[in-house]
Amino acid sequence: MLDKTLSKHQRKIIIITMVSVLTTSVLIFSLFFPIIIFFVVTKLKASFTTNDSDLRTSYPLLPSLFLLFKNRGRFTLWTSEIVLAAPTLTLSFHRDFAGRKIISADPAVVRHITKTHFDNYDKGRVFRSTLYDLLGDGIFNSNAEKWKLQRHIASSEFSTKSLRRFVETVVDSQISGRLIPIMATAAAGNAAVDFQDVLQRFAFDNICKISFGYDPRSLSPALPSVEFAAAFDAAVNISGKRFLELFPLVWRIKKALDVGSEKKLNVAVGKVREFATNMVRKKKKKIERRLSLDQPNMDKDNDLLSRFLVSGYTDENFATDIVISFILAGRDTTSAALTWFFWLLSNHPGVEAEIMKELKKWKPKTAASAYDEAKEMVYTHASLCEAMRLYPPVPFDSKEALNDDVLPDGTVVKKGMRVGYLPYAMGRAERVWGKDWAEFRPERWLDWDAAADKWAFVGRDAYAYPVFQAGPRICLGKDMAFIQMKGVVAAVLRRFRVVPVGGATPVYVANLTAKMEGGFPVRIEARSEESS
Repeated sequence: MLDKTLSKHQRKIIIITMVSVLTTSVLIFSLFFPIIIFFVVTKLKASFTTNDSDLRTSYPLLPSLFLLFKNRGRFTLWTSEIVLAAPTLTLSFHRDFAGRKIISADPAVVRHITKTHFDNYDKGRVFRSTLYDLLGDGIFNSNAEKWKLQRHIASSEFSTKSLRRFVETVVDSQISGRLIPIMATAAAGNAAVDFQDVLQRFAFDNICKISFGYDPRSLSPALPSVEFAAAFDAAVNISGKRFLELFPLVWRIKKALDVGSEKKLNVAVGKVREFATNMVRKKKKKIERRLSLDQPNMDKDNDLLSRFLVSGYTDENFATDIVISFILAGRDTTSAALTWFFWLLSNHPGVEAEIMKELKKWKPKTAASAYDEAKEMVYTHASLCEAMRLYPPVPFDSKEALNDDVLPDGTVVKKGMRVGYLPYAMGRAERVWGKDWAEFRPERWLDWDAAADKWAFVGRDAYAYPVFQAGPRICLGKDMAFIQMKGVVAAVLRRFRVVPVGGATPVYVANLTAKMEGGFPVRIEARSEESS
């Protein structure tokens, strides 16, 4: 008991100190206990060996902890190797202190959890709590009625021609006004540039303009550090790393104490949400002013936020959550796809030659007609799909079972278990793509139409190729993404060659979205008029 002669303030300080010491002790114990056990197990259980190909045979006392720690920097690649070696392409394993999980690369399992039994699988408590600070109840972090409402609103807006034209206009202006001039400057100076960074800035400016009409101008000649962009980047990276904690309790303790990475996350999320909320308020005032003047179409904005607000969904938290979700969806996905696409293209000159032949035939008359004419870029479309098969922008997705279930391959799922699928592994499954799965071959997406004397695109089953997810949650921005990617490919390849610096194979690094480790250093070479 605390001495009653102490003042209330003194007792409060002592209690806070005791709690801090206790939580710090727990944190230190959580960090060092596995190491102690490692040496104990190594000494006392020398007869047991680690087999990286099978989680279930490793370390009897802590089944998978040591392998998780060993592979924490390449979790997606490691789990992909394991699941592809499984006879059914599905594996159940126990992640210490985080429960039993199931991971799969089987299209039948993807169909089962994303469509056939959609109502039995949602985002789940773990996923939602891990991303709640950043995404709140946004469309990518919500379930049931909240998700249905946002999906309905977004679906109706994404289907409008006016939004499509707005997207085309934004993308076209960003390409011609910023991307191409920056590349031309790099080509003239023969200087190496991080093309991954350039593409990320391009995508960020685009999605901010499309989402809430704000242009951060991060893709400016000086490639400046933009506070909102930096805060968003930090928030996404730290939120994603929460999933990789060996002991989820660790990040929760750090969050409670507001220390370390969680303190940085708190600051970053605060900046992101403050900025987004201010944008919501400005848009609401602008709309209210138009309505007060009885001129609803005066100076009308076409961004997604304005559309949601005009439709009557004016709650600040709701609008902020949904806009942040769309920025996350459009920020790194297209830039990641394009980064790997240009690297693959540099190693496959035959594919590049075929795309160039197609581009010479495709000459958009106006920016407004670009969408319709882009449909003719069939070989380019196939090449982008093939790049995303090998290097999907979103490497992993998972759901939580609301009730007991059995997967198509007989795997038993208990209520509360997480079931995930790996697009990265699925793109490498010989059972799905054949023995030549490792080849970058756009032709696997095409059939030659002899009568029309041209290629015809042949789409793949969304459950075998869940790059844009599948079922009711399939990506609404898929067409928007292809507009952006095709526009960039056409504009860049007509004018330049993208030549990687160094011959090393880039490392695929997975977080919430995937990137190249260390960036993508390239030199930009201008094409001659004849070759373009």
